[in-house]
Amino acid sequence: MTRSEPDQIPDRVTATDAAIALIDKLKSLHGPVMFHQSGGCCDGSAPMCFPDGEFKTGDQDVLLGTIDGCPFYIGRAQFEYWRHTQLIIDVVEGRGGMFSLEGPEGKRFLTRSRVFSDAEWQALKTAEEKDPIDPI
Repeated sequence: MTRSEPDQIPDRVTATDAAIALIDKLKSLHGPVMFHQSGGCCDGSAPMCFPDGEFKTGDQDVLLGTIDGCPFYIGRAQFEYWRHTQLIIDVVEGRGGMFSLEGPEGKRFLTRSRVFSDAEWQALKTAEEKDPIDPI
């Protein structure tokens, strides 16, 4: 979860224990995986899980961070909209994205969020001044 010291940069994306357990199962079945959240068509803004490298990212995608060692990308438009929040990837019962690896497990990934505190937001802005978030 988020680091508590205000001078440290908080994670932009994290995952619940339930999500990590599902990610671990998917990695055991499919090998390394990656995530992408587009905000586009099909499954809207649901996080989608793919075998690592199978989803082609481009210059409209931002590497937001990693969850359980897996890269998590987000479409730039979604990033700009949610940039002030920490994304928390969770899992719920039900059918998810038709192309996402968790579908056959009867579960789906879900994005929750929380607004960064003033101290966290300042730490992020300071870090981005030194190292801007650019498309991949």
